Amino acid sequence: MYSKIFEDFLALVFPKTCCLCRRSLFDFEDQLCKICIAALPVTNYHLRPQNNELVTKIMGLTKPNLAMSFLRFSKKGASQSLLHQLKYKNKPEIGIELGRLYGNILRQSGFSQNWDHIVPVPLHPLKKKKRGYNQSEQFAKGLSEALNIPVALSLIRVQFTETQTRKSRMERIENVAEVFDVDSLDEIKGKRLLLVDDVMTTGATLITCANVLLEKGSKAVDLAVIAAGKNQ
Repeated sequence: MYSKIFEDFLALVFPKTCCLCRRSLFDFEDQLCKICIAALPVTNYHLRPQNNELVTKIMGLTKPNLAMSFLRFSKKGASQSLLHQLKYKNKPEIGIELGRLYGNILRQSGFSQNWDHIVPVPLHPLKKKKRGYNQSEQFAKGLSEALNIPVALSLIRVQFTETQTRKSRMERIENVAEVFDVDSLDEIKGKRLLLVDDVMTTGATLITCANVLLEKGSKAVDLAVIAAGKNQ
């Protein structure tokens, strides 16, 4: 009883607000209000997961099966604001909420039986310790909750890499060529995997991770990200 009273007091003094519009949230809302959720720039790539910009981007560099993005990335848009808060403002809950939202869309579209495990792209342990969490893992947790598919942290980052921001596509691929490995074959060998990350620009990181998983014996690797942007 006392904990409920304390929670009500905190809600009164520090009301939860929407991450985008800053309106106060109702009890049934989490991170985003219904108005902002309805206005999100959803790509609908899940309706054509084998024929979209992401598949074209990775074709020839890995074996694309399905490639999807929840949101369309645009500078100064809603997707950029959410990603910035998720990665740099200590708001891991945003990743979980976006995973839930996208997971519900995928479940309603019949994807619940497509995968055995959801595998997030890993951060280097030093970067994860500094940030406190892996934003891609948070997204995976939300997807897992909505799809009822377990998260497998089998993919590991064995090297620290410099920032990719100012690199060309081929420079990005070369920069992550030997960065990832697998530490639990049981979770990936012969399995259908959904590999997830926060954002795709050139696709270099996802291409490398997908190839590692396939080389280690995964049956199939599909891709999903929070937002996809243009090549930089």
